[in-house]
Amino acid sequence: MARLIFVRRFAILIALFTLATISTRAEAFTQSGIASVYSGGRTANGERAHAGGLTAAHKHLPFGTMVRVTHRKTGRSVVVRINDRGPFVRGRVIDLTPAAARSIGLGYGLAPVSLAVLGRN
Repeated sequence: MARLIFVRRFAILIALFTLATISTRAEAFTQSGIASVYSGGRTANGERAHAGGLTAAHKHLPFGTMVRVTHRKTGRSVVVRINDRGPFVRGRVIDLTPAAARSIGLGYGLAPVSLAVLGRN
């Protein structure tokens, strides 16, 4: 009985340590590259894509991650929530909805951006 309690407590400690490590790594994540604009039907997490929403697609960040996207030429930034996978074009780091792209002065093209993870929603 005592051994079973010890094993359960040990498993809980390992799980808590793993979650703390993952969240620390995610919050320290920064990236630079090219952003593009996209819109579409369903997102990878099952939501409907809304052109007016402040959401984005990223290849690796978990769904629900809040990311500050800063246009490196204009200095304008926007906070978006990751709800889709992509971009699938070499050299691009994030796909923004049209509303998010307009808010940093991107319009309908490509732009150099910096990403900084703010946390999870």
